[in-house]
Amino acid sequence: MLFSAPLVLSSAPNVPQPVPTATCSDIKAAYQSSSCCGANLQQMTMMEVSPPPPAPGTIMMGTQMTNPCHAAQPYSAGTPGFPDTPAPYFYNINCTMESGVIQALEQSGTNVTLGYQGSFNAAGTPITSSYWRAGLCPVNVHWHLGAEHLSMGQYDDMGMGPTLRAGSAHRRLEETESVHTAPQHRRELSVRAGGMCHHYDASNPMYTTPYNWKHCWDMTVGMTYEVHWPHSAGGACHTPWQFQTPFYDGVFCIPGVTTLSPLNTFSTIGVQAQIFTIVNNESYYYPDLIRGMVVEGDMGTDMAVYTGSTTGTSRHNEVCSRYTPITWQVDRKCHLISASSFDKMCADMKTQYDDMTGDLYPHGAREAVLDSLAANNQQTMTLGTHATHRP
Repeated sequence: MLFSAPLVLSSAPNVPQPVPTATCSDIKAAYQSSSCCGANLQQMTMMEVSPPPPAPGTIMMGTQMTNPCHAAQPYSAGTPGFPDTPAPYFYNINCTMESGVIQALEQSGTNVTLGYQGSFNAAGTPITSSYWRAGLCPVNVHWHLGAEHLSMGQYDDMGMGPTLRAGSAHRRLEETESVHTAPQHRRELSVRAGGMCHHYDASNPMYTTPYNWKHCWDMTVGMTYEVHWPHSAGGACHTPWQFQTPFYDGVFCIPGVTTLSPLNTFSTIGVQAQIFTIVNNESYYYPDLIRGMVVEGDMGTDMAVYTGSTTGTSRHNEVCSRYTPITWQVDRKCHLISASSFDKMCADMKTQYDDMTGDLYPHGAREAVLDSLAANNQQTMTLGTHATHRP
């Protein structure tokens, strides 16, 4: 959130006086207290999607609109000492060899409860400043059904949602098919749910009143979701192509920034993670969720920072990710957020130059990793209420 102070000028003829400024919090508070908007908040916060960006290859003002990050995700290392046989280096591998020796580097998501340390001797050193200060920008946003991390008493196996407990299965549309496909042509998959928050209260309407979703798919009021904002020093930062799906294309967009030798992945790639329970209550509306985690009040004040890996359900405690080590900054607390905040984020995702359709719904959650695969470098940091979101 950007805060500005007016420039103080000496009084003189024809010298403009400073214009009062307002923070995002001031504007949000004014909106919430406005008598004109209190009658039907859901209706008042409906948004229209801007026209889609031009198709790739379109010529606009003499510039060809070709995605520079397309298919940037690496599979082969192409680096001495990092073999691409018998399979490309970045393919998933068995976490341990037949002898039981661990052959993968540190993994995610881990236990982030205050005081926890994994037992794996970390290969990386995490970024302990805000990512924008370290030269990284957000290149994607996506979320998982339930929490992939574990914070005891906040999001864990004892939490609850409207239909699920942690680790159970959830039905959703096949990833490659549109939500608008005729029902008889839809296929469904079982998606693993992660840990649940402890906020859900079936007697409180804000946890149970359905929301009329316009842009996100397969979302449920009262459920827990872990949102990830991958950041990269090698992204197409400050360009129309900054946000990408899959996120790997955004992370590795600019060649040569992230390297295995010398190893710098943990200083050029980072993920913000924040865990929410969705409510149908506009008091918890945040309008710019696409750009990064919310830093306001107690949000972002208790952060676990460590090095780990990419996540997702193709990995577990037997099959590990090779995209490691990278920095993780994870909010240890579970927060409430309005359904309209998510829907606004999905609307914003639809306006990006790259097609982000593949991230408009919750992905499955990887199980929390074993202590033996979790890094021993977890630290605590506070972004603070005056941290600044940068695009």
